[in-house]
Amino acid sequence: MHDLDCLKAVTLLPATFRPIFTFRYFNSVQSECFSQAFLSDDNMVVSAPTGSGKTVLFELCILHLLSRSIGPDGQFQHTPGTLKTKLREWKQKFGQVLGLNCQELTGDADVRPMPDTDIILTTPEKFDSITRRNKDHGGLSFFADVGLFEIDEVHLLHEPRGAALEAVVSRMKMLSRYPEMGGCPLSTIRFVAVSATIPNIEDIGEWLKVPPRALKRHVYDLRTFGEEVRPVKLTTKVLGKKGAQEAATTVARAASSMNFRNPFIKSQEHYERLQLAARSSKDKHLQECIRCGVGFHNGGMDMIERSLVENLFLRGDIHILCTTNTLAHGVNLPAHTVIIKSTQYFNKDKGCYTEYERSTLVQMCGRAGRPQFDDNGLVIIMTRRDTVHLYENLLSGSEVVESELLPAIAEHLNAEIVLMTVSDVSLAIEWLKASFLYVRIKKNPQHYKVDRAREDHLENHLKEICLRNVNELAEFRLVETDEYGFQLKPLEPGRLMAKYYLDFSTMKEITKAPIKCAVEDMIYTLAKSQELSWIQLRRNEKKLLNDINGDTTGKIKYHVLGVNGKIKKRIQSREEKIFLLINDALSGDPSTLDFTMSQDVTAICTNGTRISRCMSEYFRFMKRFKETVTALKLAKCIHERLWEDSSYQLKQLAGVGMVTAKAFLQSGIDSFDKLAKADPRKLEAITGRKYPFGNQVKEALDKLPPRIDMKLIETRRNTSGNHELTLILTRPGKTTASICNVAHLVVGSEKTNRLYYYERIR
Repeated sequence: MHDLDCLKAVTLLPATFRPIFTFRYFNSVQSECFSQAFLSDDNMVVSAPTGSGKTVLFELCILHLLSRSIGPDGQFQHTPGTLKTKLREWKQKFGQVLGLNCQELTGDADVRPMPDTDIILTTPEKFDSITRRNKDHGGLSFFADVGLFEIDEVHLLHEPRGAALEAVVSRMKMLSRYPEMGGCPLSTIRFVAVSATIPNIEDIGEWLKVPPRALKRHVYDLRTFGEEVRPVKLTTKVLGKKGAQEAATTVARAASSMNFRNPFIKSQEHYERLQLAARSSKDKHLQECIRCGVGFHNGGMDMIERSLVENLFLRGDIHILCTTNTLAHGVNLPAHTVIIKSTQYFNKDKGCYTEYERSTLVQMCGRAGRPQFDDNGLVIIMTRRDTVHLYENLLSGSEVVESELLPAIAEHLNAEIVLMTVSDVSLAIEWLKASFLYVRIKKNPQHYKVDRAREDHLENHLKEICLRNVNELAEFRLVETDEYGFQLKPLEPGRLMAKYYLDFSTMKEITKAPIKCAVEDMIYTLAKSQELSWIQLRRNEKKLLNDINGDTTGKIKYHVLGVNGKIKKRIQSREEKIFLLINDALSGDPSTLDFTMSQDVTAICTNGTRISRCMSEYFRFMKRFKETVTALKLAKCIHERLWEDSSYQLKQLAGVGMVTAKAFLQSGIDSFDKLAKADPRKLEAITGRKYPFGNQVKEALDKLPPRIDMKLIETRRNTSGNHELTLILTRPGKTTASICNVAHLVVGSEKTNRLYYYERIR
């Protein structure tokens, strides 16, 4: 039995570290784990309810790593670490108190400018994406500096995105064994993982491979805590329901028991505060709700409106808050009672309603009864009667966590081959053995369609998994094998798939692109990509999409055509919707869309730019001239949301929006050249803007990339018909652009579609 009453004091820490914590004593969970977190190098897995203070354990592990460098003067040298938690909170704690550099790692970041970063905060997907680098790009040196790897919500292994987490941990474990890592922090990397209460926490401990010395003291250096150690007592109830009618009846009966009085307004003063707050909102529906002491909160709200609702709720002026699953995505709105009225949501990947991911439900439940706001809490989950047992198991911590690596194994195996952490089939099997999948496949082989869990059967099954995926990768020329099918070598298409973090099915579509494919073909390739498969065609969107496709003003460049070659009158698939939304977004004068479709367009353009860039590099590798140029142009257009020959090209300037661009166009100013010749005062008169708007537009114009003049000279002609050409590039003027711009020089033959030369010019 753990002595949970013996609390550790913050004064046990060195004086340098004490200001990190604002309390005097660690709670029972933190005190029980104090010795393992701060006084040892042991890998750790901690399972405890949400709200029990697991983040402090992460902080103690960081302080332990720093404690190795404390000198006689109480100061220390910075040591790198990697973790995933709240960026703002840790910047304040470790940045202001200890002078550490905390940085968020985004998908577009580069590992090279991060040598002075001490703490990196990221998601598994972002870490996986940015670390798919080979030795020549600084990847290995970046890995070598990681000495602490902390995993929050490790039970997300049970969800589709858990595959990325498995892949990066397996990668770190493989790299830590490299002989060249000797003496580097990675060679002795420490893994620390925390999760909500789950029954097979021992499996996670086995996966993370604790040092042998830890096995002497604790089986897996494992600490498991129940709801009794939660600072706030939490009561949970799971109710079964058939549909919305029963949920509405339940709420109606609760209201009727209060004698038809509004229980959410406590006094006249409270009433007046709500009326004043309502007037500060521009949303009529929100105004009506606030006046009654009720609010709503979702990701589509304006930031000002969201802040208003959050502040009212935190102050207690609003007692009832209706929210989407933003409650689980970093929005900290603690409440006494959390009612989850449905456990289903519309899954964009599958195009139907599915159950919420387990971690999402756990996070939403964790908002009830936070210790700094309340002394007790209540969670009510309303679900279908046939799924009541699932959520009772979830809340009681009896749902087993399984691996989700298998469905995404092709992408992750390809990435390891590209990184050269896997160079043959035997290493591929070793990589799989370093995964959580291997731990669970031994314990529950039936779940992974393995008949028996004998060691020889498992070995053969892992080999079959590797060979099946390697053969499929080789079929599409992403990797290459030797004549025996043993040695593995990455090919350029495989490098591109890893570099751009594409799904295997998307890369297949790119490799199957027809010869001399046009812009329309590439847009349809984007529309069929797995990265956009979650976008669905909704019934209420069809009329608008039909109108967009039927445009006769020339606004839409490419229409959706039927089998007869005529413009389709009815849009019938998500691919057609994506095709049209791309065309509409690039028109320069996009249609007015609702919030959902606007979000779709943002996702399409973000992913479309990435996929188009991958297309351009793939076609360049294949020496396909026309396709390379087309893909480069398409990537640029999608990124700017503008066709290159659009009349609204001036929208690319800072301070020039749609209204201003239209005013310029009506006055005959439709190009950068014409704008450069115009007088600043005239520009102000045309747009109705005040001084110094004209000067600001001129300054923005000066910051554009420099103009490049090209001159092609034939310097030699052979009798065989071969020509020697010299291309001269000159900059006729100067630029004040502070951003380093890139131009693509592509030389090829339109007749043979052969690409002869390519260069990126800065």
